[in-house]
Amino acid sequence: MASVNGATWIGSVSILLWGTLALLTKLSGGEIPEFQLMAMTFGIAFVLMCVRWFRAGHAGVKYLRQSPLAWAIGVVGLFGYHFAYFKAMTLAPAVEVSLLAYLWPLLIVLLSALLPGESLRAQHIVGALLALAGCWLLIGKNADGFVWENLPGYFVALLCALIWSCYSVLSRLVRSVPTDAVGWFCGVTAILALICHLLWEQTVWPQGLVQWVGVIGLGLGPVGIAFFTWDYGVKHGNIQLLGTLAYGAPLISVILLILAGYGEATVAVVGASILIVIGSLVASRVRNRQGTTPYAKKLQS
Repeated sequence: MASVNGATWIGSVSILLWGTLALLTKLSGGEIPEFQLMAMTFGIAFVLMCVRWFRAGHAGVKYLRQSPLAWAIGVVGLFGYHFAYFKAMTLAPAVEVSLLAYLWPLLIVLLSALLPGESLRAQHIVGALLALAGCWLLIGKNADGFVWENLPGYFVALLCALIWSCYSVLSRLVRSVPTDAVGWFCGVTAILALICHLLWEQTVWPQGLVQWVGVIGLGLGPVGIAFFTWDYGVKHGNIQLLGTLAYGAPLISVILLILAGYGEATVAVVGASILIVIGSLVASRVRNRQGTTPYAKKLQS
């Protein structure tokens, strides 16, 4: 098992991969229905884990034997988050939904204080709030303002944030569950998304090589490897720091879009960059000043 710092670095890989989400979605054409895209990408993630099992010389069946709590956390977290996000998008404007949905990193920082062996410091809160301000500055520049008519959508967006933060924090309670089990959670999520697609959507297949590259890239990166590394990171790493660093994902998304010619650098991007970096540095100082966390000490003893 990697050290706490090592697990945190592994978890941060997810943030880098989630930063490619916007660009890969753009490449996929943006015409594939949400639940179809979800079924395809989570299906690819499951196949990716199957390849790992095949190379290890088994079919991964042993990872099916998990507790009901682990299955509930995994499936509700993966499927529930995306279902709530897509539903919120149908009930309220996309920008406002994104602003509320991106409360999940801050909620991770706050809720993690309830975990055994964890403590919440002022630096954690200040760092997360600074990064949140940067995130809102980045994605909120086109917001039309919150209106009462969209209140149901706002509630669902908040539910979306709560689901993912709870998934991340509660994963610590089942840290003995190997990350390989997430492969099965992805498989079940793909099946549930396929059912939703067949019930509510018309099938639209990717057209051309570029769109297929976008879809496959989503399945391998932001939906595939990212969920596996995040699982390991939140179970064994510095969860408060990971929560704060997660605000770097929308910043990475915007930078990649600019580099790919889909956007332009603005004062908001620069300001958001400064706030997110400062927030991350403030949160990371907790570990530098405290040294090893109680959980790390327990591992070393």
